[in-house]
Formats: sequence, structure tokens, C-alpha cells
Amino acid sequence: MRNLVFIFALAYQLMSCNSKKNEHITKVLSNDSGNIIAETDSLFKVNIYEGLLPCADCSGIETVLKIYEGDGTIESHTFELTTIYKSKKPEKMFTQKGNFDYERGLENDPDGTIYVLNWEKPECERIYYGYKSGNPEKIYLLNNKREIIKSGLNYFLTLKNKQL
Repeated sequence: MRNLVFIFALAYQLMSCNSKKNEHITKVLSNDSGNIIAETDSLFKVNIYEGLLPCADCSGIETVLKIYEGDGTIESHTFELTTIYKSKKPEKMFTQKGNFDYERGLENDPDGTIYVLNWEKPECERIYYGYKSGNPEKIYLLNNKREIIKSGLNYFLTLKNKQL
């Protein structure tokens, strides 16, 4: 019996030593009403895009877009979009959380990707970002026709962090 206890204790220690490799940290995302919209695992892929978008009445809109791809199912695709209107007094931070879906093809690039944020909501509440297949590190804010905004101003964010 003593040997059996020793074997179980040894097995437990070996498993606990390896548990750090398999540890999953769960983050709960909720919408503005406080309802849980998704749970994401930190081991799933997250892309973080950042940049300063143009603003008509401020010095720019500091923007961070986090794309959580989850386990690959559409139900696990979530996003977090944070914006701060710079030089507004007081500066306020706005955060939107929700679901997204993919579409293939961006303008003349059939392998480009479009993220449709809030895809399950009415058209007027959807937000579109997309990147060309040759440069996935640069994601453009798109108009409601899913086209890159043609302007001398910079309507894009840059990939800052990519995790698998």
C-alpha cells in the first residue's frame, strides 16, 4: 500500500511539473450590457493592431483593435476595439466588444481578408477592417462598401503583436 501511495504521489508531481505547458488562462469578454459574449483562451491566436486614425475635430483617434480568433469556430471569433479621441478635454476612452466574421477578397486582391466586426448586428452597426494578402501587418479601416478609404490621410492600423 505504501508503494502505491508513493507511485501516485510521484505521478502527481510529474503531472504538476508539466502543467505549466498546458495551463490555459481564460478571459471573459462581455458586451456593454455586461452579458458574457465569449470566453477566450490565451493560447488562442490574438492579433493586436494599433494606430492613430484621422479626426475632424481632434488631433487623432488613438485606436487599438484586438482580434481573438478563438478555437476557429465563428462563435469564438471576438474583438475588442478601443478608441481615444486625442486632445479632447477630457479625453475619453471608448471600448466596443463583440463578434466578428471573415470575408475573403479586398478590392483587387482575392486573397485579402476583411474582418466584419459586429457581423450579427444591423448593417449600420458593422465596422469593416481589411488587409491585403501581401501585407497583413497593415489593416485598413474600410467604408461601408468594404473598400479602402481613398484619402491622403492614414486610415490604417499596424500589427503590433501576434500570438499563436
